[in-house]
Amino acid sequence: MKPETLSFFDKVYQVARLIPHGRVTSYGAIAKYLGAARSARMVGYAMNGSTGKDVPAHRVVNRKGLLTGKHHFDGTNLMQQLLESEGVKVINNQIQDFQKVFWDPLKEL
Repeated sequence: MKPETLSFFDKVYQVARLIPHGRVTSYGAIAKYLGAARSARMVGYAMNGSTGKDVPAHRVVNRKGLLTGKHHFDGTNLMQQLLESEGVKVINNQIQDFQKVFWDPLKEL
């Protein structure tokens, strides 16, 4: 598929697949990268529907590092467990050292 024919959700998934192991980004950072800075909520909707699409949705959090999408994962603490298995420290649903593990697609792609 040519990039211009991809839906917004598919573009979100393409960016999310590039988030490195052990790093996280925010809904807003993906939206800004895609030229839709006010569409962070739409990025969240895309993440909610990413099950079965080989998208590391656990690496996308809110702008403060909170695991706001955790209720969309099977299991009680799956989002946190996936992040911790990659070396990301999470306490009380919040990523610790958020700036250190934050991946900004505008700067890194």
